[in-house]
Amino acid sequence: MNAKTVSSEQELKDAFLIRKLVFVDEQQVPEELEMDEYDESATHIVLYDVEQPIGAGRFRMIDGIGKAERICVLSTHRNKGAGKLIMNQIEEVAKQLGVSKVKLNAQIHAEPFYKSIGYHTISDIFMDAGIPHVTMVKAL
Repeated sequence: MNAKTVSSEQELKDAFLIRKLVFVDEQQVPEELEMDEYDESATHIVLYDVEQPIGAGRFRMIDGIGKAERICVLSTHRNKGAGKLIMNQIEEVAKQLGVSKVKLNAQIHAEPFYKSIGYHTISDIFMDAGIPHVTMVKAL
């Protein structure tokens, strides 16, 4: 598996396809909530298994803090290290920008995964797109 920062139109289409399959089709998030105005300015990550896209995420700067968003992996590739590869690439992008802290809003079921890679929870549970989340941070 190979995570890379999107640098072509096809890679961006691949990232958007994975987000649609996971968030819209699987989790029933309305497409108008999933695809938003921040997609144009965000740095996107796509994860490939050979040449097949299997995961995606994006990174933005908000008030001087890096924010990882829209992290997703196809169900066929979960629990195989795919999420960690995406997060490693996002954290590498953050470091290149001189960012010292990354935050994210994790779905509750993914909280143990993010804890396993160094994030800690800083919020109570809140709802986003009808799904319970918590905010987590990691110092780089």
